[in-house]
Amino acid sequence: MNTHLFTFRQIVLALVSAGVIGGAGVSALSLTRAQAATSIAPASTTPAPAIALPDFSQITARNGAAVVNISVSGMTRTASADATDGPATQHRGMPGLQPNDPFFEFYKRFQGPNGGPLGQRDIPQHAQGSGFIISADGVILTNAHVVRDAKDVTVKLTDRREFRAKVLGSDPKTDVAVLKIDAKDLPTVPLGNTRDLKVGEWVLAIGSPFGFENSVTAGVVSAKGRSLPDDSFVPFIQTDVAVNPGNSGGPLFNTRGEVVGINSQIYSHTGGYQGLSFAIPIELATKVKEQIIATGKASHARLGVAIQEVNQTFADSFKLDKPEGALVSAVDTDSPADKAGLKSGDVIRKVNGQPIVASGDLPALIGAASPGDKVTLEIWRQGKREELTARLGDASEKAEKTARADDGASKGKLGLALRLLQPQEKREAGVTNGLVVEDATGPAALAGVQPGDVLLAVNGTPIESIDQVRAIVARSEKSVALLIQRDGNKIFVPVRVG
Repeated sequence: MNTHLFTFRQIVLALVSAGVIGGAGVSALSLTRAQAATSIAPASTTPAPAIALPDFSQITARNGAAVVNISVSGMTRTASADATDGPATQHRGMPGLQPNDPFFEFYKRFQGPNGGPLGQRDIPQHAQGSGFIISADGVILTNAHVVRDAKDVTVKLTDRREFRAKVLGSDPKTDVAVLKIDAKDLPTVPLGNTRDLKVGEWVLAIGSPFGFENSVTAGVVSAKGRSLPDDSFVPFIQTDVAVNPGNSGGPLFNTRGEVVGINSQIYSHTGGYQGLSFAIPIELATKVKEQIIATGKASHARLGVAIQEVNQTFADSFKLDKPEGALVSAVDTDSPADKAGLKSGDVIRKVNGQPIVASGDLPALIGAASPGDKVTLEIWRQGKREELTARLGDASEKAEKTARADDGASKGKLGLALRLLQPQEKREAGVTNGLVVEDATGPAALAGVQPGDVLLAVNGTPIESIDQVRAIVARSEKSVALLIQRDGNKIFVPVRVG
């Protein structure tokens, strides 16, 4: 009898492993094993509490009606077909005719609207996006790129009513736009905050991907304060919520049913969702909305610097303990940065005590401030920590610039042939010091240095002579940071020398 029971259990275990019998059998077997383990194992500590999944249906039922579909129509001008790519270029409507053909101008005059240049005609364009109602009298938040160049904007509610919308204003820097429709007693969404939002927390998106209105997708917060390389002032919320074209401008909800962000961008090689979605924090969007309603536009603060990422090569060159901060490659004349004493080669580590890890953190922090605000900058200069105070200007006067450089990854000598600048060359370049690059080989050439570049500084030290360059390179164990001016633009180039 006992032998028969043992054989039966072996058969059941084999069947479960092969997936033959269903869940009931698995549950019974698991229970038997657990009971057996309990009889021989010591008493366990208090088990971790089970984490229940949020009920997304309740969030959708409460807030879905306040999410709208936005249809946009406008006109765009086609690119000119006048320019030729070479002698074999053919023009639409004139096969085989070249610009030097006597009949080219004859046919060209009859191309396009009103006899205009070939290809220079207005064609209609249509787009769709999402938005959400934040006040019962019809104020709606969406993305600026959804309504860019729009002539007509139509808002469609979930009850199928449609309204012509007015664009109160849009802010390309944060990608936030505010619309208004003529309606009353509309459903609205509650607004939350990102301060309490945690990485790993569940979030929910509602929008109109590919025109499928009021579609619901869910995921988790992947990261906060994410900077993107798009000259943006936005510290994005990164999620793995499925967001596709048409979701732009729609709300991102937390598990309490509060809007914490506006779905804005995706990272994709195909144009569709690939697991990386980015939302604008609702606090930033609300600030922009208030400015637009009050003045018709949004204003952002400006420091007046061009910055670069601090990679390991730069960290080695400037004797930083780790590759963090924003490397200042250029300072605008008479800008807030210039008046505060910032110089090329400074590394900005903190703003008002908030660390700058990636260089993109700096424009996000500065852009969130207001023109006229005072900020305390902790910088790294010539191997020492210093503090400066700057009164921020208005970004509308001149946009913040971000420069980039590729990392040279070679070994050996610097590989530069240099000569002194002539007085006329200094005047033409607008500099008071520096050396002309006559030739670039080895590590310098691999890092991107070219003949004709003007070498202004090495590791933040202004250069006056070739011997000075040799001395600095000789003291550098791993790498040097060359401040190069090319075509009027300044950028630090990291070069590995050892």
